[in-house]
Amino acid sequence: MQTTFSDIGLRLAGPSGIQELMDDCGAALTTHPDMRMLGGGQPAAIPQVQQLWRERMRTMLDDGSIDRTLLNYDPPGGNPLFREAFATFLKRECGWNVSSENIAVMPSSQSACFLLFNLLAGQTGSSKRRILFPLLPEYIGYANQSLTDGQFTACLPRIVETAPHEIKYHVDFDRLRITPDIAAMCVSCPTNPTGNVLTQNEFDSLHALADAHGIPLIIDNAYGHPFPGVIHSGFQPKWQPGMIFSISMSKVGLPGVRTAMIVADPHIVKALSNMNAVVSLANGNLGQALLMPLLADDTLIKLGPEVIRPFYRERSDFAKSVLASAFGERVPRALHAQEGAFFLWLWINGLPIHSIAASKSAKSSSSPATTSLTASIRSGGIHTNACASPTRSRSTL
Repeated sequence: MQTTFSDIGLRLAGPSGIQELMDDCGAALTTHPDMRMLGGGQPAAIPQVQQLWRERMRTMLDDGSIDRTLLNYDPPGGNPLFREAFATFLKRECGWNVSSENIAVMPSSQSACFLLFNLLAGQTGSSKRRILFPLLPEYIGYANQSLTDGQFTACLPRIVETAPHEIKYHVDFDRLRITPDIAAMCVSCPTNPTGNVLTQNEFDSLHALADAHGIPLIIDNAYGHPFPGVIHSGFQPKWQPGMIFSISMSKVGLPGVRTAMIVADPHIVKALSNMNAVVSLANGNLGQALLMPLLADDTLIKLGPEVIRPFYRERSDFAKSVLASAFGERVPRALHAQEGAFFLWLWINGLPIHSIAASKSAKSSSSPATTSLTASIRSGGIHTNACASPTRSRSTL
């Protein structure tokens, strides 16, 4: 039987960059269990981090709290005790003036952003409002999250050469315009997939612009502050009223629990909670239960700078040295400055084939290591192709 999908069904059920990326990552790890995964936002198996979560699960089994965790539903905005503990953690460790009313627990930052983008933008009465991404390239997972055409708009970056074979993307404030139809601005920091981190001045300027126009500034902190803290510049954005921050459990070694926290004004928190009841009924309890006792001390704050960040920095430096050795001066290239997250963003100037073709070529290789690199190439190529100009996408991996 041929089934006819609705317009929204076709928009969500069709092929997308994030679906291809996740299919590639999942298939690679399933069919090649010994593969060294180099693509996507898959966190590495860091022994100290895995040990922490094993200990928490043993404790839950021993004290019986695992039974309540698996048996009961929590409210759609999150466990009230967890929300209170998380607000207390943010006040103590980050200096943010928040309460439990500023905290919404959601089933992943991916789903939270989908709800946020369609809560704030889209068809609004007789007009259409849009989400502005002020700095490209941006996260590929945002690209297909709108429910109406033309719901997203973006600004190309100002590119600065910071060292030989090294560049950095900056917000181009000369080009950035906040028109009356802009409902919110959104930035991932550190950015997936470039590893770019906003400067303090850029963050302050974006906040001032958003505040002046009465719109939220959304900061996706999946790789950043306060955890996992994979930011090499020391930048720590401070939440203030009118902002919306997303904080994920995935990059502290818990992508399987699919849990994120949104920090926002109470009316945004309430709206997200109501939406979550409609689409998800409730959140998963396991992530909240695993994390909550650790919010009472400095375990999570230390885990980033002492364990997770050095782990990725060491491997990032090694990969950079391998690329330099392999390419020498023969290939006109630049890496984005290593500022944070799990990525190296490679720009090859004058690449003779499209980056998607390069991705397919890598996938066709019989080498597991080469195949795993495909996700990194695909993340850059499809992402840039979706968000920036065609000429730039041809020369960027």
